[in-house]
Amino acid sequence: MEMKMTINIKYILFVLNNTVLRPFVLLMMALMLTGCGGNGQLPSAPIVNLTNRTFVSSNGAGALSVIDNLSNMVVSTIKVGTGPQGVAVNAATHRVYVTNSGSNTLSVIDTNSNVVIATVGVGGGPRGIAVNPSTNRAYVADSSSNMLSIVDTGSNSVIATISVGGTGPQDVALNSATGRIYVANGTSNNISVIDTTNNAVIALVAVGLGPQGVALHPAANRAYVANNNSNSLSVIDISNNTLIATITVGTNPQAVAVDPGANRAYVVNGGSNTLTVINTTANSVVTTIHVGTAPQGVAVNPAAHRVYVTNSDSDTLSVIDTGTNTVVATVAMGAGVGPRGVAVIP
Repeated sequence: MEMKMTINIKYILFVLNNTVLRPFVLLMMALMLTGCGGNGQLPSAPIVNLTNRTFVSSNGAGALSVIDNLSNMVVSTIKVGTGPQGVAVNAATHRVYVTNSGSNTLSVIDTNSNVVIATVGVGGGPRGIAVNPSTNRAYVADSSSNMLSIVDTGSNSVIATISVGGTGPQDVALNSATGRIYVANGTSNNISVIDTTNNAVIALVAVGLGPQGVALHPAANRAYVANNNSNSLSVIDISNNTLIATITVGTNPQAVAVDPGANRAYVVNGGSNTLTVINTTANSVVTTIHVGTAPQGVAVNPAAHRVYVTNSDSDTLSVIDTGTNTVVATVAMGAGVGPRGVAVIP
């Protein structure tokens, strides 16, 4: 006799978002697939999508918050190290990486279970991080030791450290096509360009004062650097590593993210509580959007036409529609958590 059943999708979504219950419900669903009508198929039920997640490091709480992008709600909180800062994702391996500046570690989280599966010791004061899925490498900017730690994401171990040639490294961007790493050095006011084939610094590019964030537009051969102390965005031609433009933005820019398909860069300004939208073709400001208090991090989801901004002092996440350049949601992260880094799995 064919088995008939009614599946409450809202209940399944609730359970799948629960870190403790998720493994049990996934097991039950797998067993159901082997016994429904003998054909291994559930009777016409929608597929639950475990993507569409935003990951935010909560500096004051020592945790990583997981936000469901469909409901704009926090669905899980994962304890990591002390003073978490940078966040990077590898969607292919279902991993999230969080740098912990207070404990000098890198937390590795399995996004299927929302559990920390490894803690890797890195250099002093780790902040920015970039991941290369094709080479199974993560690159961590160690701000107080002026080093770049290279982590093998297969074994979750540090396999090399590189002196960046500057001081106070804050952020890292990767061009996987060329194998080049770009490091923003906050106290030496330059960008280190590193060749990952031999782990050598091949150029130092002078930018504005106090560079905090760096992001790439690989197709256009451009790097964008947020300069905290000069209230500007530096534009670098990465084909020859030269500074080609400087754009005035808001006060104390902290981070930058790029949407290559739309030719837009988004700069969060921690001192003016705004997000500056840049046309990367014209190197001009399109508009300025007011967000929460003391914004620190920014990430783009091009497929959903959304930008996510962490607001450290208001303990919120601003969600911006890139089509209208308006804030369409504000996610409460919890009192005193101090959200910093942010990354998205579309």
